[in-house]
Amino acid sequence: MKAVFQRVTRASVTVDNRVIGSIGDGVLLLVGVCDGDTEAEAAVLARKVAQLRVFCDENDKMNRSVLDIDGSILAVSQFTLCANTKHGRRPDFFGAAHPSIAQPLFDYFVEQLRAAGVTNVQTGEFGADMKVELLNDGPVTIILDTNEWKKGTEPCK
Repeated sequence: MKAVFQRVTRASVTVDNRVIGSIGDGVLLLVGVCDGDTEAEAAVLARKVAQLRVFCDENDKMNRSVLDIDGSILAVSQFTLCANTKHGRRPDFFGAAHPSIAQPLFDYFVEQLRAAGVTNVQTGEFGADMKVELLNDGPVTIILDTNEWKKGTEPCK
């Protein structure tokens, strides 16, 4: 699984001119479910997202997690994160999991965020044409990729 993690002061997602998810301080998370991803990777990614210390403490050091600040997460499924851009100028998306696999795995990932203690998790609408707005705080933007973690040590055991 791949995710783009953005620390935000606010974010929202709109479908058909209707806001379906909106948060204040917390994380906007764009999530790509790639071919071969599993529930185990979804669980590891959820724990990492919940525990990643990117919010400032009283000394202005990034030392607090979204859990520590009682922040929110807006998770938006985005298959384009699994794009292959190696050849030519048009990406292919053959690396993205089929929607019949990706949607349940995305939903499981969201459940795991809640199980990790994130009390307010909002989502977009899987497969919809979504408009995402955010005010990036910092800016702090981090790329998370469970396939890269497999090459090294596994986080959040």
